[in-house]
Amino acid sequence: MDKERVVKPGNGYLMLAVGIVLVLLSAWMLYLGASGDNLWFLVPFFVLVLVGSLALAGLFIVNPNDAKVLVLFGSYAGTVKQNGFCWANPFYVKKKVTLRARNLNGEKIKVNDKTGNPIEIAAVLVWQVADTFRASFDVDNYEHYVNVQSEAAVRHLAGSYPYDTFGEHDEETLTLRGGGDRVSEVLERELSERFDRAGVRVIEARLTHLAYAPEIAEAMLRRQQATAVVAARTQIVEGAVGMVELALARLEAKHTVQLDEERKAAMVSNLLVVLCSESSTTPVINTGTLYQ
Repeated sequence: MDKERVVKPGNGYLMLAVGIVLVLLSAWMLYLGASGDNLWFLVPFFVLVLVGSLALAGLFIVNPNDAKVLVLFGSYAGTVKQNGFCWANPFYVKKKVTLRARNLNGEKIKVNDKTGNPIEIAAVLVWQVADTFRASFDVDNYEHYVNVQSEAAVRHLAGSYPYDTFGEHDEETLTLRGGGDRVSEVLERELSERFDRAGVRVIEARLTHLAYAPEIAEAMLRRQQATAVVAARTQIVEGAVGMVELALARLEAKHTVQLDEERKAAMVSNLLVVLCSESSTTPVINTGTLYQ
């Protein structure tokens, strides 16, 4: 048997009444035997006490979103998920397993990403027991198993993807910093594969902390800033070139002014300086002629 089997327990209230009746009958037999000085009452007395005790010993309670795993002399007998006041074989060992959703807030761990940069990463996951048999018998302690395997999965995730590409790869490259929901899906899938042995289901997994390690954080921040500046300047230059081309084309189309190659080069230079400069330019008005 390698999977959970749900069983239906007996009615606890009925067996409680039976146990009380048997205990009362045993007390009545004791009273009759003691008043008549006869030893014959001892046999039914002990039988009633034994049966009544067994009937009461089999009573147990299953709370909402809890389950009881039943084991009889080392053999799995089934799992009770029905809530309420129940009764089962008094020789069953009844192990409680909660089916509630639980949070695991992982600690920050330092690992290397795919490119070898040291980073700090942490994740939070929501999980619950889906198979009580596997959670109880396939692993030693399923809560400890979840803690260890979740850390292992986060370490493996961090080592499988770069923190950021800084424009060195195409935009389709999955990164920890820019992956968002895709990274969460990869993490959930790996956790599900790891937790399947323990009968645990992953409800949600998210990264809660992601940053460069302190020893390289300042250098990587400068690198990010430089990359952002280069990207911004590239876009500015592309826009400026387009505007210069449009200006020359409009001037030639409307025959507003005739410019030779030298004057066009000067105009292009001046426009690019104006459009690409980080600070406002100060215009100089030429009151003379363009030609000497």
